[in-house]
Amino acid sequence: MINAMNTSVATTQATQARQKFTELKRRAGQRLVTGPERVFIPDAELDEFWATLAPATIDFMIGEWQGGEFDTGHRENGTLALINWFGKTFNSATDVQPLICLDADGNKYSNTENGEGSLWMEEFRGELTATMVFDGQPVHDHFKKIDDDAVMGIMDGKNALDTGRYAYFYLERV
Repeated sequence: MINAMNTSVATTQATQARQKFTELKRRAGQRLVTGPERVFIPDAELDEFWATLAPATIDFMIGEWQGGEFDTGHRENGTLALINWFGKTFNSATDVQPLICLDADGNKYSNTENGEGSLWMEEFRGELTATMVFDGQPVHDHFKKIDDDAVMGIMDGKNALDTGRYAYFYLERV
């Protein structure tokens, strides 16, 4: 009986997380608007959502993921579009391709200009969570599970903060 209740609670939480993610992703799609009409998602709203999610594990992250960003007005918003970023591929804990991009013909390739990466369990905001560390730059991407097919990420590291603010993004399993 208790296991059935725990499963029901977990299912409800996953459904609520997916609904919130879908709404945030829809709003993130409004990023195409520039100028005074540009819609930002408040950092506080993303932080509140992050706090409801379970930490990701290294094993959970293995696979191919397609990504997107939540536009908060952070200076990094829009830079991944300039390199036609598709997502990330985690082959193993020590073999990560963080910048999978698309060429002019739509073919995927790993942009290795700043090296590739690896996965580690790191503490972030008081929780131990899967974190991708870039080989060639001081950036750590922390991950929490939205559900079995999506994660939310926060970019951290030296020079990653924009006036004390993080960059937020998401990945969906391909």
